[in-house]
Amino acid sequence: MTNKLQRIGIMGGTFDPIHFGHLVTAEAVRDQFNLDKVIFVPSGNPPHKVKRNITDKKIRYLMTILATVTNPYFEVSAIEIDREGYTYTIDTLKEFKNIYGEETQIFFITGADAILEILTWKNAEELLKMCNFVAATRPGYAGDSISEKIEYIRRIYDKEIFQVTVPSLAISSTDIRNRVFEGRPIKYLLPESVERYIEKAGLYKRG
Repeated sequence: MTNKLQRIGIMGGTFDPIHFGHLVTAEAVRDQFNLDKVIFVPSGNPPHKVKRNITDKKIRYLMTILATVTNPYFEVSAIEIDREGYTYTIDTLKEFKNIYGEETQIFFITGADAILEILTWKNAEELLKMCNFVAATRPGYAGDSISEKIEYIRRIYDKEIFQVTVPSLAISSTDIRNRVFEGRPIKYLLPESVERYIEKAGLYKRG
């Protein structure tokens, strides 16, 4: 049984590849909400990504480790990549509650776009009760639709969605993959260790 922590951040994502936007967001949320640590959870088989080919989950897991290893407050969990079938956030959070204890506060860190879809997630109402949600946005991106969705969730479900603005969120995994495919540089968009791994493994060369 792991020693129980009072406040932990969970940052899920495909991380295909992980980049500085993810890392800066995690550190900003850790600092702002005084978290004991942030656990990165590379997705296994996310049902919302079935329309595009995703890099092998073990490779994405390794890149996430390479990107986070120098931060003592960051950890990487294989909880989703080890799970068979589609992976859902509700199941992942239940596992973390079982590991760290029901009294542990969990802050689930996600992008603002995901907040717009959160009520379509599996067992959404139960999910909202299980943890705190932190929506990361880039400057000038808040938008009426996101504000309206947050207000709706607050009014109907009596649940506060926290917002954090992160400048480096303009970086995207899609752009990095496209850059590699087109032979353009990706330096300074992601950790050098991940950049070297992408080059060595020949990732994203086929689009």
